Order: sequence, then C-alpha cells, then structure tokens
Amino acid sequence: MSTDPLLELLRRKARFTHQEIADLLSMDKDTVAVKVASWEKDGTIRGYHAVIDPEATGDDSVSAFIEVKVTPERGGGFDRLAMRIARFDQVVSCYLASGGYDLMVVVEGSDLREVARFVSEKLSSLEGVISTATHFRLKTYKESGFLFERESSPERLAVTP
Repeated sequence: MSTDPLLELLRRKARFTHQEIADLLSMDKDTVAVKVASWEKDGTIRGYHAVIDPEATGDDSVSAFIEVKVTPERGGGFDRLAMRIARFDQVVSCYLASGGYDLMVVVEGSDLREVARFVSEKLSSLEGVISTATHFRLKTYKESGFLFERESSPERLAVTP
C-alpha cells in the first residue's frame, strides 16, 4: 500500500477525474494534475489498465502461475535473469518471491499447449533456471481488488404454499 492518499485512490480506481480526486482529498485540481503527471513521468505510475472478466467476453485464453527456482548470478543476484524472463511476450507479471522458489511468473497463452511450449522451450531452457512448477488458473474470484461475483441461481425452485 502506498502512503500517499492520492496514489492510493489511483491504485483503487484509476478512472477518477482530477476534480473528483481533488474533492475527495480536499486538494486543488491543478495540484492533483501536476502530481499525477510527475508520477507518470518519473515512473512511479507505470500504467493504467481495465480489469476484464474473461467469462463475460468469451475469452478462452489460459493463465498460469509458474514457480521458478533459479541460480543467482554473481554480482547480479536474481535481477538479470528475472528481467530476461519478464521480457518474454507471454509473461504478464514476474515477481521475486520468498519460500520454496525464487520467482513467481504469471503467463498467458491462447491454450494449454502454448503455455506448455513456453515453459519447456523458453523458460526451462534458460541458463540459470533450475526448475519450474506450473499452476493453471481455473477460476478468478478476485483480481486487482475487484470481485468476480456472479448472481447465483438457486439449484432448486422455491417451494410456495
């Protein structure tokens, strides 16, 4: 979580207008605009995106979470290899993680075979990659702070007198 209330509002909902943010934070609209522009320029704000429900759009693509164990490089640690992995088009996110593996890589593909090919031909074959474990996303319940709730239909008809 960020410590700046303006950044926190933008993280939760990037579609606020500068005026709406100014009103919510009791700030001047121009001050908000200047701060946001500065954060965009210096890389504090990396981008904006919409959270899309793939079921609503008929998107049949596949997402996988891949645990990656790597050998740290002398003088570079995990950074060079992690950045090399992050540059692949199939990689949506790449994180250094604690626990039984070193990197958590999120990958998207058109189908299971495409993800499997990526893991076997590109990721696993990189020098420094010791092992991988792939977990496929089956269903999304929450993403980027948004719940993916659907109204549940009753399994049985209601009994009326």
